[in-house]
Amino acid sequence: MDNIWSWLTNLPFSTDWPPSEPSLTLTLANSSTKSILLKADRTAGSNTETLVTFSIILHGFHPSNPNKTLWLSNPCPLSAPIPPLLLQLLKEVIFLSPSPPLPSPPNLHHQTISSALSIPNEAPAFLNLILLCRLFWLCARDAPAEAGFLLFQNLDALTLDAALACKQAAGAFLSALGPDWELRFMRSLGYVLAKWLVLLELQRGGAPPLPRHLRGLSYAADSHGLLVLKAYVPVSAMQRLGSAVHAEDSAIRYTLAHQQLEAVVQLEYAICTRDPRFIRIEVRVDNIRVHVVRLGYKEDDDVEIEARHVPTRVRVLVGPELGLGYVTGPSLGRSTSNEEREIQSTRTAKGRVGKGGPELRVKARTCERERVRRWKWEQEADGCAGVYEGVACDRDDVACIGGSRKGLVVGRDEVAEGVTWRVGREMEGRVMTWRVGLKICVSYFGGKRNNHKGVCFESRFGEWMEEVELALVPTVN
Repeated sequence: MDNIWSWLTNLPFSTDWPPSEPSLTLTLANSSTKSILLKADRTAGSNTETLVTFSIILHGFHPSNPNKTLWLSNPCPLSAPIPPLLLQLLKEVIFLSPSPPLPSPPNLHHQTISSALSIPNEAPAFLNLILLCRLFWLCARDAPAEAGFLLFQNLDALTLDAALACKQAAGAFLSALGPDWELRFMRSLGYVLAKWLVLLELQRGGAPPLPRHLRGLSYAADSHGLLVLKAYVPVSAMQRLGSAVHAEDSAIRYTLAHQQLEAVVQLEYAICTRDPRFIRIEVRVDNIRVHVVRLGYKEDDDVEIEARHVPTRVRVLVGPELGLGYVTGPSLGRSTSNEEREIQSTRTAKGRVGKGGPELRVKARTCERERVRRWKWEQEADGCAGVYEGVACDRDDVACIGGSRKGLVVGRDEVAEGVTWRVGREMEGRVMTWRVGLKICVSYFGGKRNNHKGVCFESRFGEWMEEVELALVPTVN
């Protein structure tokens, strides 16, 4: 599948199209007797433009129909067929996402994909990734099981890893897509990766080491005064910490294999030039959201859904790029104090006064305050970067609520104060590269809570580091 981009860009012009060959084909997957083909047919267009229609063909699967059309594209201009073809594939991949159902495919525009296609060295991999996703859904929903088996036979870790090697293009695309369609697209992709990892583990008799691109997608952006980092990864693609006690129940294993970690970090920043001696840069947490979502459909509701990984450790790093000598800091704030909550309890006692006397009932109500510390948030420095680190203090407490809680939401009032840096005034107006990093640990606590005999425990972690261009222009005078 590595030559799809070159095959599309080298389709003959209308005057060079062989009259004896109205259709041109490219093999996507094949065995000795069967194959999945991508076909291009020249279509009559207007007087000024020739059109081409693409189709995906199953060859050799149906005795009565040796070439069955599985999918058909809209007509595309032969002069530039990739943008409209890619746009249609993306709409359909998003529409098939395991999320709340959509009445119709989303209305995307060419501007949505222009930023991804403007990165020449990654655009072919991005096209391969979207086509692989669409092929998966076609084989899963509209084709015989042997077609899906053939597709997975022709896929290996290197093929999928190469398709995911489009980090900048995918980040530009997701940033332009908007949060709603972004979430649905990433759940559609996450479902494909989760299924592929299950099959890979079954074929190899255990979890194999994964190439780095299979660890999910992430990107960062400077948006309206916020440094935003977003990361998505199937939990089964996260690295395992130490040994794990696996669940023997097949329903639990199925549920744990179909989960995705979705994380959003929003850091508010301010650049102050009030002091004539230096520029002051301050960053504080606006919002941290870490969720573990189930990748599935309504027809899977009879499967055990209480088993879930929950976040137990979150580490956010922010600071200038490594090796800068003209930046001082960071200056850290105080750590978050323990919260207090009010607990009310009522006790009732009853008894009789003397032998045969009247029955008396007494109620006593008490109210007390106690410190609750399910999560402990601290600050520290890592070189020139500031770090916010949150740890689940009471593992048993987190385990008990893990079945009903899908993740963690942290607001600006729950974490430590801001981190500041100072930069020389000669840097005013220039652009600095800032790092935004994230590390998350998730754990699954089994046992009686999931009606499973024995103890089940597993911890995994994912780590991301992104860069953002930050202009040193005042946001606070």
